[in-house]
Amino acid sequence: MDSNGTNTINASEEQIDLEHYTQSVIASISSKASPRVKKAFPILIKKLHEFIVEADVTVEEWLAACALLVEAGQVTTDQRDEMVLVSDVLGVESLVDILAFKRSSEAAKKDQQASAVEPSHSAILGPFYRHGVPIQPNGTTIVRQLEKDADYTRLFGRVFDAQGKPLKGATVDIWHDAPDGLYDAQDPTKPQYHCRGRFETDENGRYETICLRPTPYPIPFDHSAGKLLQMMGRHPYRPAHIHVSKSQGWVRGIPLTLCVTQFWIEAAGHKTLVSQVFDRESDYLKDDAVFAVKDSLIIDFIPIAQGKSAKEGYTAPDELRDVLKYELEQDFHLTKAVGGSEDPGLDIQGLAIGGEPVKS
Repeated sequence: MDSNGTNTINASEEQIDLEHYTQSVIASISSKASPRVKKAFPILIKKLHEFIVEADVTVEEWLAACALLVEAGQVTTDQRDEMVLVSDVLGVESLVDILAFKRSSEAAKKDQQASAVEPSHSAILGPFYRHGVPIQPNGTTIVRQLEKDADYTRLFGRVFDAQGKPLKGATVDIWHDAPDGLYDAQDPTKPQYHCRGRFETDENGRYETICLRPTPYPIPFDHSAGKLLQMMGRHPYRPAHIHVSKSQGWVRGIPLTLCVTQFWIEAAGHKTLVSQVFDRESDYLKDDAVFAVKDSLIIDFIPIAQGKSAKEGYTAPDELRDVLKYELEQDFHLTKAVGGSEDPGLDIQGLAIGGEPVKS
């Protein structure tokens, strides 16, 4: 503010005190703002102003950046979130995920009742999660049409609570791309919910389905996110992946890219888990376009013959016995919510594609 207490700048002066200017913007935040806004916005404003000054951003560049964000908003629909893609290619969503996992892990270590089992690592949600997929019986397939020559896979595992006990009634969302690299939301010729489904864990915390071993694919690069990749001289590819979302009360799937399986897991009294698993044999593990790969999430698809698993005497359904080629066992260990109650946080599922925010 100037000597008269107003947010004005004397543009006639040869030297403008940029630091004073930034502080005046920060000082304009009202005392009525929430504590979180009061903490976060001064940091945001300060760092943003520092970037503009240090990079010597021009008016034309600023307008181009605004246009890019406007385009991202205009492109976003109930089947594609371009703003998420923009944040992904800049490494923002993965960074937020890293910090979230760090907080939950530290909280679990402080909790004397926490399980000695290491919690499952998290990963990003991604732009293609769909809300409202109907629940189907365990063991049934999420492949809604025959995919010739595809690697059909038995996916199964268990969900455990913070004490290492199986969680009954957890909802497990699973989704991945088709062999052509497209999700059902990207291709109207595909059946509804092709390569995605929801399941509930049984009394032993088990879930199971038959899906496909995913393939690497490019994220959509025809709009804002693609323009950013082109400016940076980067490719748009992610490793093959499957998405899985679980919940008991609250359990959510974990989004993946690369050759990966994605999961979203929530349970009452536990921290929401969003994570992915990546195929060890996939390309782009070292240069995922959205920086989501973690060593702890790289897994192996195990070959099986004649639809028969070496574990538990499993035999595939007759109609799939000749096409079932692999299996993947993936368990999940959740952490307790802070304070021992369900983490309210942000209702990501409500805000996801096809959903509405939950109103309190």
